[in-house]
Amino acid sequence: MPRILIFGMGYTASRLADRLRAEGYEVIGTRREARDGALAFDDAPSVLAALESATHVLSSVPPANDDSEPVLEHYGKAIGSASLRWSGYLSSTGVYGDVDGAWVDESAPIGSGRRKARSDADQRWQVLRDDMHIFRLPGIYGPGRSPLDRLREGKAKRVDMPGQIFSRIHVDDIVAALIASFDSPSGVYNIADDRPAPQQEVIAHAARLLGVDVPPLLSLEDANLSQAALGFYEENRRIANGRAKRLLNWEPQYPDYKTGLQSLLD
Repeated sequence: MPRILIFGMGYTASRLADRLRAEGYEVIGTRREARDGALAFDDAPSVLAALESATHVLSSVPPANDDSEPVLEHYGKAIGSASLRWSGYLSSTGVYGDVDGAWVDESAPIGSGRRKARSDADQRWQVLRDDMHIFRLPGIYGPGRSPLDRLREGKAKRVDMPGQIFSRIHVDDIVAALIASFDSPSGVYNIADDRPAPQQEVIAHAARLLGVDVPPLLSLEDANLSQAALGFYEENRRIANGRAKRLLNWEPQYPDYKTGLQSLLD
């Protein structure tokens, strides 16, 4: 039986775990504390035992607030020497920094943006193993986490920034790309849909789908965003996904936000 050890059972990893269990995989995950069948991250004997029997390993854990990389620092040596069929790391397209709205593929330089710790972790995972797959992800949406939900909660805001573009990806398309990579070449992959778009356009479309008023356009100052949200507006880029399509034989089931949001509404 194939066994996957997943560090960090968050939103995307949990969705992957459900899919793999349905396909006959044994899934062992870690969380900060042992719960819901997952191991405590700090329970080194149990985690190392799970690693020893794993055929696949994935980390979805981002760098910590102090810029340390917890999985590499605690288990990097063991992962590097483990006998595995596949290994992977969920990175971020934030590693590319600001390119003034241009298209970027995996050959673009990284490390110039605000997410320096992300870039450092991305590079460290790349060289950990020869079979390592790095997945650079933009904004993730899906069931329970989408503009539809923010509108229902009264939290959706439309920011008036002409020319500002974001890429995004449906969580199930990430899952499909990860599984497709199990039998595909290692390396770096951008996993994004085919239609980068302004966030205010996406929110407006979601409002029309729900039949509610489209939130007014606000200036960045009047939007009163969190520091984390403000950071996203400091960078502007379009993410190219051609490499994943060619080498993983992958196509997004939801190639743009309109098909993705409609599926969530349905």
